[in-house]
This record gives sequence, C-alpha cells and structure tokens, in this order.
Amino acid sequence: MPVGELVIRGTVIYWFLFLVFRFVLRRDTGSLGIADVLFVALVADAAQNGMAGDYKTITEGLILLGTIVFWNWTLDFLAYRFRRFTFLTEPPPLLLIKNGRFIHRNLRAAFLTPTEVMSSLREHEVAHLRQVAHAYLESSGAISVMKVDT
Repeated sequence: MPVGELVIRGTVIYWFLFLVFRFVLRRDTGSLGIADVLFVALVADAAQNGMAGDYKTITEGLILLGTIVFWNWTLDFLAYRFRRFTFLTEPPPLLLIKNGRFIHRNLRAAFLTPTEVMSSLREHEVAHLRQVAHAYLESSGAISVMKVDT
C-alpha cells in the first residue's frame, strides 16, 4: 500500500471518529478528553494490526501510527495555542438546571433523564432541586453544580 494512501486512510479514520466522539458520544468519554479516548482506541487498533501482520510491512503500521499521533498532537497544540479552536476539540458546557428547574430540551439533547441528574446531584450533597442555581454537563461528561446561596 502506498505511503500516501496510509496517511489519507489514517487521516480520514481519525477525523471521522473524532467527530463521532465529539458530537455523539459526549457523555460517555468520562474524565478523559475526546481526543485522548480516540487516540488510545486508534493506536491500540493500528498497533495490533501492525503487530499481527495485517499490513505488508511493519513500516505501514508505523506510518499509520505516526499519522494518528500527528493528528492528536496537532489538535492538542491548536486548542492550546488558539482558544477559538477549542470549539472543535471540546464541547461547551450544557446547562441542565437553571434556578431549580430542569432544562428538558438540554436533557433530551444529552440523553439524560432527570433521575440520572438527581443521582449526580446527590453526589454533590444536593437533596432537592430547589437547592441548585445552575448545573452543567461538562465536556468531560461530569455534572458540575452551583448551589443557591443560603
């Protein structure tokens, strides 16, 4: 397989999966960044293929791994260097609760039920919804809570 084709394949697969992780699997990424989870998955698969001999030469596996490492490093660099670029790498916080009331449209968008959110609120020592000024679904998948001043 030509080197250019390996780079193109690695690039296409990386960007496709990156967009899937960014826009579809938001709450499933845990505390790792989207690019980190994607990087681990792709490197594991590419390395396995290179080690198992699915490529004609080990160099093909190394080129594919290099392409994946390049895109991961480039996204991290661009997000660090240009704050406006972070809209692509990290979703903004999503408001789930405002002034003690669920924002049902946002719950539906994140595929969260009120029961799941209440479970997270209890972890923040919140017993009643009226105690919450704002609650956000963060890009890490965690829910942050700002309590009402009492």
